[in-house]
Amino acid sequence: MSGTIETERPQAAPPEHVVRRRVLVTLSVVLVVVGLFAGGPWVYARLFAPDARAPLALPEQAQPEAVLVAPGPLDLEGAWRVGEGSEAGYRLGEVLSGQPVTVVGRTDQVTGSITITDGVLTAAEVVVDVAAVETDESARDAYFRRALDTSTHPQAVFRLTEPVDVAALADAGEGVPVEAPGVLVLHGVERPVTASLVAQRADGGLEVAGTVPVVLADHGLTPPELGFVTVDPQGTVEVLLRLAR
Repeated sequence: MSGTIETERPQAAPPEHVVRRRVLVTLSVVLVVVGLFAGGPWVYARLFAPDARAPLALPEQAQPEAVLVAPGPLDLEGAWRVGEGSEAGYRLGEVLSGQPVTVVGRTDQVTGSITITDGVLTAAEVVVDVAAVETDESARDAYFRRALDTSTHPQAVFRLTEPVDVAALADAGEGVPVEAPGVLVLHGVERPVTASLVAQRADGGLEVAGTVPVVLADHGLTPPELGFVTVDPQGTVEVLLRLAR
């Protein structure tokens, strides 16, 4: 029996430009991995941290002219409840490995009510489930809950302490500024505050958006300093309330 024995031909080496590209890709991956381990917080703050969400605010009216000619004044009298679509949360500055980051937490777990008598806001209470507040980082949220001891103090509460004239809302076709003096209960500590709000009519109801300043130390909270992160000593609580009968 006779025949020929074929031998495998050595594969040709890849072109030089392909080799260079593979080397560059490998080096890039290595540098990214090293960067994540050596300077993870800096890399996150610089490259991956999402832009802070915009402050809670009243939605723009699609047709402001229609609001201005709304038929008759709105009946403000009586009790209004905080309804579906309401939100609340906080806005706080951090410096993460030298990079400034704005942290925004939000939740839709908001309840409460207000009472208007003769065009005057006579009572208001807004309750936020602070354990339900979430940011873009679950580890941060876990620290937030521990710091606030949400198992003991699960709610933050704003309560009006002085009457406020809101009669202008009945006929207004745009947002009406409202300064509402009250108290903020956070971490089980009550402190006087003034809520800076804007209110407007909306489909037979009311919408209210605004902020309440918060100094952490006033509520028995110490801003953490973990070496790679420092937290501003004060921030703001944000609310967007949709009120219905």
